Amino acid sequence: MNDADEHEWQAQERALQAERLGLDATDDDARLRRYRLLARTLRQPLPATLPLDFASQIAARLTAPPAEMAPVSGRFESILLGVLAGLLVVCAAVVLARDGQAWLPAIRATLPAADVQDLRWLLAFVGCLGCSWLLWQGPRRVH
Repeated sequence: MNDADEHEWQAQERALQAERLGLDATDDDARLRRYRLLARTLRQPLPATLPLDFASQIAARLTAPPAEMAPVSGRFESILLGVLAGLLVVCAAVVLARDGQAWLPAIRATLPAADVQDLRWLLAFVGCLGCSWLLWQGPRRVH
């Protein structure tokens, strides 16, 4: 333990001892007063039961609009995300324009020749995506 931690520990112990003995807090510094308040608060018994309207209080907190900074923060994040996505598209276009001619023959060589049977799987994949999208849209429109 270093000196700062030891000093802090001693301040906590002095505050706890002073609070136990009920000594006057007028001579204490601000840190000691905070520790005494903490010790006093921790000695208080917890409430035996929850308030009768506990569930409604929690529901009100959850349904309450977010703090004032949340819309500004969300708007800023959306703008930043749009700028970054645009920057990514521009960088991809620059790289593709500069080096794309060297890549295209290599990509074409790795792809197998198109077969009619492959089209069947592509249509099945697109159909699954469409069904998933429709099922996802249904509950959103109901609410």
